[in-house]
Amino acid sequence: MKLANLETFVHLARLRHFGRTAKHLNTTQPAISSRLAALERELGVQLIDREGREFHLTPAGHEALRVIKKMLTDFDNLKLGFTDPESIPVTLRIGAIDAIVQTWLPRLYDQLRQTYPGSQIEIVTDSTFSLNQHLKSGELDIAFCLDPVLEEGYRSFVVCSYAMAWVGSPKLVERDQLYSVAELGAMPLITFPRGSPPYRMIAPYFQDESVLASQLSNSNSLPTMIRLALDGFGVAAIPTIVVQRELASGELVQVQINKPFPPLTFIASYCPVPGSLLTERVAELARRTAADFCAEANPSLAWIDRGS
Repeated sequence: MKLANLETFVHLARLRHFGRTAKHLNTTQPAISSRLAALERELGVQLIDREGREFHLTPAGHEALRVIKKMLTDFDNLKLGFTDPESIPVTLRIGAIDAIVQTWLPRLYDQLRQTYPGSQIEIVTDSTFSLNQHLKSGELDIAFCLDPVLEEGYRSFVVCSYAMAWVGSPKLVERDQLYSVAELGAMPLITFPRGSPPYRMIAPYFQDESVLASQLSNSNSLPTMIRLALDGFGVAAIPTIVVQRELASGELVQVQINKPFPPLTFIASYCPVPGSLLTERVAELARRTAADFCAEANPSLAWIDRGS
């Protein structure tokens, strides 16, 4: 029973697509089909059921997947037990939204460089939706964003949480004025993209859907939102820890309002598949890096859950 056939089946079960599996394993679709057929012959059962564009694991496929994943995990542990981690040539593909890139991701990058000096590290910055899509298609090893991947086989955990604040240019915001929610809603607002987790908080915050049809601008880039706020184009709900320098210099002013905007909670997601033990090590290193960052920050601005 060839190791490549076992690994191919596990990746195919995750990606549910022959083309994506072939791309992920740097081979061809006929090779994927051949490996699957060979495994089915050896086991004497049908592992997947394809009807048109539909792809399902058979009951035997689900049982085989459970056993094969354990076999491969044990084998990975055995290999790593005999190997110096620093000598492992590996490509780590990390996805993160802007708020993580702007805070503790550089620390994680530095730690990875020190731990795996021969590795190639790819960092993709995008929206939560896009990052999770890339993760599910096998284009990323781990993603740090605002929503977990809820599909079977994926692991997710809370990394940290950041307080949010409405901020704007002193051209728009009086530093010592206490604003009502209605007064805030009458200002031009700069928000994250429609459908994103922070955007979904806007209407409940104002308790008025009409606010969403008022002076509203959207951007999928946190630096762009900050730039627009600095230039006086509107007020934006931003993770406060990201704009500490601008608030200290007076370039931005925090809107004084008696209704705080809900904090953002950041989630790490990855899929434990063959060869992913290093990804699990990255996940654990990210957990520690975020915890260290939050421990050094103002506890009202960044924190981790005690149980995470």
